[in-house]
Amino acid sequence: MNEIKYSSAELMIINAARLLRDRDVVFVGVGQPNLACNLAKRTHAPNLEMMYEAGVIGAEPARLPLSIGDPTLVSGSLSVVSMYDIFANYLQRGNVDVGFMGGAQIDKYGNINATVIGGYDHPKVRLPGSGGSQEIAAWANRCYIMTPHQKRRFPEKVEFMTSAGFIGGKGDRQKAGLRGGGMLAVVTDIGMMEPDETGEMILTALHPGKTVEQAKENTGWELKIATELKTTAMVTQSELRILREELDPTGIYLKGGG
Repeated sequence: MNEIKYSSAELMIINAARLLRDRDVVFVGVGQPNLACNLAKRTHAPNLEMMYEAGVIGAEPARLPLSIGDPTLVSGSLSVVSMYDIFANYLQRGNVDVGFMGGAQIDKYGNINATVIGGYDHPKVRLPGSGGSQEIAAWANRCYIMTPHQKRRFPEKVEFMTSAGFIGGKGDRQKAGLRGGGMLAVVTDIGMMEPDETGEMILTALHPGKTVEQAKENTGWELKIATELKTTAMVTQSELRILREELDPTGIYLKGGG
């Protein structure tokens, strides 16, 4: 049997897609989270519904959208509402199952920095900022993020908290009045991290061929390992075919990693 070859991006997208459930309502952006959602719809979650910040509900994009305001999102959608409605009447009422997050840093309690690297007033790097991510992190029932597993991306504490995970521990979300479930899975190109009973991100799964040592070396805190460490299922040719031939045939978002 020939060895199946795939990029780091494909590995993360496929494993993120597997986290999604049929009939989930997902607040999704563009790029890799969009591919994960569409892959899930074409495999195990045909009734998954995608919701976009610009106000599109039940999107069925005919092609890969390049922004949250891409006109292709409107074609075949269930509804198009205002940005106010999408946040106030859907997200804040608890009607969103999953929020896909993005950011430059994520710390041991699942907090995300997408604002600055370095001091806020005089940063080394100024990042795109929150957009709607702080609201999604606050109110979505489950939050997921995909990111390469690199030490600079996983500091013990983020330099600026753009979107709250478990802040400083699991009870802090309730104290802050955040009703959503928080960061429940971090998918990387080495494995997967999930919160323990304190809200700290621990290694719960490795991808085939990856090691605990690799995960620890690329994490900025003393990474704890789950008692029952799992191995994720192998990537399949069927999943790769859908990604490469149907969803992103020009490789806009699939390029990355070896």
